[in-house]
Amino acid sequence: MPVPPTPRVYRFGPWRLMPAEHRLLLRDTPVTLTPRAFETLCALVERHGHLVTTQALLDTVWAGTFVEQNNLTQQISALRRLLGGPDPGVTYIETVPRRGYRFVAPVTVEVDEAPALPTPTSTPVTDIVVRAGRPRPTTQYTLSGDTSIAYQVVGDGPIDLVFVMGWVSHLDYFWEEPSFARFLTRLASFSRLILFDKRGTGLSDRVAELPSLEQRMDDVRAVMDAVGSTRAALLGVSEGGPMCSLFAATYPDKTLGLVMIGSYARRLHAPDYPWAPTREQRDAFLDEIRRHWGTPIGIDDRAPSRKDDPAFRTWWATYLRMGASPGAALALTRMNADIDVREVLPLIRVPTLLLHRVGDRALRVEESRYMASRIPGARLVELPGDDHLPFVGEQDRLLDEIEGFLTGFRPGDDDTRVLATVLTGRIEPRDGADADAAARERLLAAVTRHVEHYRGATVHVDDQDVLAAFDGPVRAIRCAVAIAQTAARLEWECCVGLDIGEVRLFGPRVEGPAVARSAEVARVARRGAVVVSRPVHDLVAGAGLAFVRASDVTVADGQVWPTFEVDPESLRPTISAMV
Repeated sequence: MPVPPTPRVYRFGPWRLMPAEHRLLLRDTPVTLTPRAFETLCALVERHGHLVTTQALLDTVWAGTFVEQNNLTQQISALRRLLGGPDPGVTYIETVPRRGYRFVAPVTVEVDEAPALPTPTSTPVTDIVVRAGRPRPTTQYTLSGDTSIAYQVVGDGPIDLVFVMGWVSHLDYFWEEPSFARFLTRLASFSRLILFDKRGTGLSDRVAELPSLEQRMDDVRAVMDAVGSTRAALLGVSEGGPMCSLFAATYPDKTLGLVMIGSYARRLHAPDYPWAPTREQRDAFLDEIRRHWGTPIGIDDRAPSRKDDPAFRTWWATYLRMGASPGAALALTRMNADIDVREVLPLIRVPTLLLHRVGDRALRVEESRYMASRIPGARLVELPGDDHLPFVGEQDRLLDEIEGFLTGFRPGDDDTRVLATVLTGRIEPRDGADADAAARERLLAAVTRHVEHYRGATVHVDDQDVLAAFDGPVRAIRCAVAIAQTAARLEWECCVGLDIGEVRLFGPRVEGPAVARSAEVARVARRGAVVVSRPVHDLVAGAGLAFVRASDVTVADGQVWPTFEVDPESLRPTISAMV
């Protein structure tokens, strides 16, 4: 019998790579890589110092599978970010233009004498048994800020697909219902499926405050970073749709495409959106949660074809209990009632597919028709049936549409247009105060630090004006309040206006209608106040912010918009002076 080759350990910088054990260590800490990324790294490290052609890498890592070169480029980019994290001054992977790649960092090869240890990774689809009580995918955790987010990765397809369940979720309990497990397994058959529990639900950390759409976008980014995904398609079910819409408009460079199933743009009735529940209907549902949480609430509307199935009723009631406490369910339902992403829809520039069953009792098909009419190039497919949950009833038609849509992607050039919240501020000395030069310099320095602290891009700061752009409206508002408060302490005043819209970022410049609109909003702000446009006001649902109605403004296209002044007392007292 031939003797198997001795396992090797490759050391480079603070890293140890053990291909035979499928392990990568940063010093002594295991680091999780997707199977494709790990195989790409092994192929490069094992031939360190030598050119590995693009075709050789594709043949090695995606053997027997047709795949675009863009998939390899994504894996290389993810590896460079990972390896350069602890030592940004070192180059590990070199690009050889039009040829391939070379691993250029010094490598030491040793014999591996340590026992093999398991490493968390993606769960192969074939390892998932669609039956209650059998093995489930491995649940892992990553941090989004200070909050732990639970996630799972299933399958190893050429496209990353982030699945966002509506309302409440519980990763492990997804797999206890055979129809749900079958639905997810089919998705994972043509993608690398990324599942996660939203903060406040399931296996993720419970939170003291309502999560905003902005925080949920951060959670998606954190999970994508944790699994090495640089670009993914998003699939949002019901309440997951608005968050996915906002993510796609804000991060088109990270979004391959957008799929929404039985979703909506607004959750409360309005004269120009008459399909949503009234406040009275929403209050009645909140009362039902208070009185009957722990029972199969909502099953008649969400799964009418299974409402008389005892096993499904038991699973649904348990799933809701495990997904959220009664208080969390109430808080999430209130947050959902405030969602309104209508102004965002025209700014979505990625391929979009909307699926809706015509008899859906929880969310009416007119809501998807409305969204399809507002999203440029969106495709709407109306399907028979009255079940709201996509894994209940005839699921193959839904899955066929999703698979055809996603596997037909041919990513093109990135569009530089993004959704951003623009902050415009006017700085001037307080009445009766001297324009102290030292205080002015401290204020301008503090403004820059505030923008950096809240992850904004400083476009322009001088002793009269501030212009900055942010990828989330809540962070922009908190930054604006911090700037106004700092100015007041230094006996200066800053009137701030915010608007959200599509912009183009050109290095130190930002262009787009939102720039002019934010300036118009700033003009109606009283001294020391932060005022936001209606679209910003509508997109911060669940952030715990309070507003009072301010003056109307006439924007560039002649429309008259209401504006809203931020009540700074509604912000947590963690905004520091930073002066």
